[in-house]
Amino acid sequence: RPFHVEPTNIVSVNDDIQRVTDEASAMNKRIHYYSRLTSPTDRALIAPDHVLPDPDEIYVYSPLGTAFKVDSCTDGYGKNSSIVTIFMIWNTMMGTSILSIPWGIKQAGFTSGIILIILMGILTLYCCYRVVKSRKMIPLIDTSNWEFPDVCKYYFGSFGQWSSLLFSMVSLVGAMVVYWVLMSNFLFNTGKFIYNFVHDINVTEIVPGTNGSNKVICPSAASSHPPQNRSVMFASGNYTGFELFEMWWHKSQTVPFYLIAVLLPLLNLKSPSFFSKFNVLGTVSVVYLVFLVTLKAAHLGIHLEYNWFTENDFFVPEFRILFPQLTGILTLAFFIHNCVITLLQNNRNQEKNVRDLSIAYFLVGLTYLYVGVIIFASFPSPPLSKECIEQNFLDNFPSDDIMSFVARIFLLFQMMTVYPLLGYLARVQLLRQFFGNPYPSIFHVLTLNIAIVGAGVAMARFYPNIGGIIRYSGATCGLAFVFVYPSLIYVISMHRAGQLTWPALIIHVFIILLGLANLIAQFLL
Repeated sequence: RPFHVEPTNIVSVNDDIQRVTDEASAMNKRIHYYSRLTSPTDRALIAPDHVLPDPDEIYVYSPLGTAFKVDSCTDGYGKNSSIVTIFMIWNTMMGTSILSIPWGIKQAGFTSGIILIILMGILTLYCCYRVVKSRKMIPLIDTSNWEFPDVCKYYFGSFGQWSSLLFSMVSLVGAMVVYWVLMSNFLFNTGKFIYNFVHDINVTEIVPGTNGSNKVICPSAASSHPPQNRSVMFASGNYTGFELFEMWWHKSQTVPFYLIAVLLPLLNLKSPSFFSKFNVLGTVSVVYLVFLVTLKAAHLGIHLEYNWFTENDFFVPEFRILFPQLTGILTLAFFIHNCVITLLQNNRNQEKNVRDLSIAYFLVGLTYLYVGVIIFASFPSPPLSKECIEQNFLDNFPSDDIMSFVARIFLLFQMMTVYPLLGYLARVQLLRQFFGNPYPSIFHVLTLNIAIVGAGVAMARFYPNIGGIIRYSGATCGLAFVFVYPSLIYVISMHRAGQLTWPALIIHVFIILLGLANLIAQFLL
């Protein structure tokens, strides 16, 4: 049969050629941006050969850690579908804050905690939307490969550049400190479980708790008890060996120092890109935590009593003056503002960025609400008080709890693979800013890493309160990236365009004041 070419087919081919050209241009811009983050000799952020499109097959890597053909999850030219973009944002935001959400709800009160999670999600989403739009408000300049710190530098000069670096370092170092405290916690409980299992030792925690197979404990009620590890042996085993183990395997005095031998050498690697292969563990950990919470709640049941302003022995009021402690945690829990532009720039449908970002925030808020509400509601009161909910809710389950042991193993391994990546980001941002090279010498890198590790060890030793660390660092970095900079940039750009209105000015000044009040309240309550 004669081959007939319709004019519409020719137009379609031309459109496809133009799309391929646009994709190549966009890829070159992204490669150029990431090459600015490191020196020419450091290939950690330089596009490897397998990233370049193959004429026959093009693959992309999803946040699930699996390789897909582009025609299965993208438009065939390396762009992410909306569902991949949404999941990528969800996966990036879900972090250690989820462990402290139940404690934050307890501090704020059950009803006010739920309201605050919803309101903070909406507020941080709006500010995140302003971050995404900030590049497009700059006229006559190609900002396609800019990140939010570049926008801050454009509007505020060197002050914007250095202040964004400072607050970015606060978020990174704060996360690394929280990781060190949690890794010390998980390693201690994991080692304790393994030692007791291997030596057939039956250990009972010297803390108030419930009876039965689904035991819940209240470690804070025994904080003044003399035995530091708060356990006593009742069954077979070498008592001298057990005492020796208790002395050398201590939650705050020894275990935080043992981590140095493993993690400090990893921080000094020039390129920790190998560890990025384990990012899927973050998703597995969150999914497992949701499963654990659901199963525990099914066995424990719901224990709620509504006391709007009065407190009794077992329940907390629905509204408490300590609610800013939850807002500080939520500021970090919903924090993605310094990298959201990168996550959205590969979205296939750029006109749907706002929709996809909103869906991702909704899913993140729903996950936080589910875990926080279920843990708070199912916490057995009586016999225990809701005040017993720990800053890391896994601490409310004894070290011999099998499901909690598995969760700690997952989280420990995940954090040990993410920690070198966080250290690398901190090194790139700080040392490149001062020396023009992210690896000026082993002396510079080692000095920086010793300082960061020292901060983590000191916190794990003297202030192992992850809820406190999260809320302080979250309120601090959130003041700049969530509340102040997005609002100021919007006001300035609208003023220059002659489109600023009084209602818009009042709303954004109010947002800035909220961020400032959030930070101040962390030090007053």
